Amino acid sequence: MSEKDIDIIGIGVPCVDILTVVEKLPRPDSGSGILDFSRQGGGNVATAVVASSRLGVKSGFIGLSGICLNGKFIREDFKYNGVDISRSTTIEGKPSDFAIILSDLETRGRSILYRGGNLRKIELGDLDKDYITGAKILHLEGCGEVEKTAALWMKDSGRKVAYDVARYSKQIEAFTPYIDYFIASEFYYKGKFGDSDSVTMADYEKNCRLIAEQGPEIVVFTLGGRGCVGYTKSEGFFFEESFKVNVFDTLGAGDVYHGAFLAGLIKGFGVRETARFANAVSGIKIGYIGGRAGIPTFGVADKFIKTGEIDDGEILRRVEAYRNKWIYGEA
Repeated sequence: MSEKDIDIIGIGVPCVDILTVVEKLPRPDSGSGILDFSRQGGGNVATAVVASSRLGVKSGFIGLSGICLNGKFIREDFKYNGVDISRSTTIEGKPSDFAIILSDLETRGRSILYRGGNLRKIELGDLDKDYITGAKILHLEGCGEVEKTAALWMKDSGRKVAYDVARYSKQIEAFTPYIDYFIASEFYYKGKFGDSDSVTMADYEKNCRLIAEQGPEIVVFTLGGRGCVGYTKSEGFFFEESFKVNVFDTLGAGDVYHGAFLAGLIKGFGVRETARFANAVSGIKIGYIGGRAGIPTFGVADKFIKTGEIDDGEILRRVEAYRNKWIYGEA
């Protein structure tokens, strides 16, 4: 892949997800049988660029990984999914992050046990300005000085900045003017505007507009199983209902939504069409274990939108490949 061909570049923290699915979580001093298991790459922006790559958009990732088994797996998984990591940095003598994730069918929720590695934070010296500004979209999950500098590079180059807005914070509030594509979770919405069961579409529209006034040209809130809402000056306010699918594992659904949304924009879709496309891609993903195994190709997603059918032959082969990576250590 030529560096000049890359459309989306992400900067973030990659990790390894060790995944199990159980019927219900065991109580203390008891057990529960494992229904499925897998080992996959993880991380918010990391998984988003994997999704955009799977959908046929040339994508790259900048981050740190250790010279350890998890770090090796992180790098191999990016390559397996066609993501360029030529500008990522490998750190000697330090381990990468990993998480043990228990997804249970009783609540359709997940419990995450996270172990941060001892890697340093990404630094300005880790970034290649020409590489970053050669992309059409920069996708971020952090809002420190390094990310601010990269965002300014993109702004000065006439490029776009997307942000995975997971939860509300004052730091995110201050960073909002640097964001062009503000794609936030329902957790952010509740953190900023209050937790209420009586939120109306008028409320969503008003608050999407408030955020757009701070700078973003696209504002979207994902609402889990209900779908998403959004606002742009060109298309106004919209609501896109989620697709009816069988839910097996919701891990990574938001990350995949981000990657699919950005891929739709690169492909020239309108914003509302892009939101529907991202709903479809993340809807397919939640039928399979983990954040990455169930990500469809563009053709599979397109057929699902048109017919409601999921042609999952390749997805099932990916699910099995990720199982084998855990059992046998296969790349």
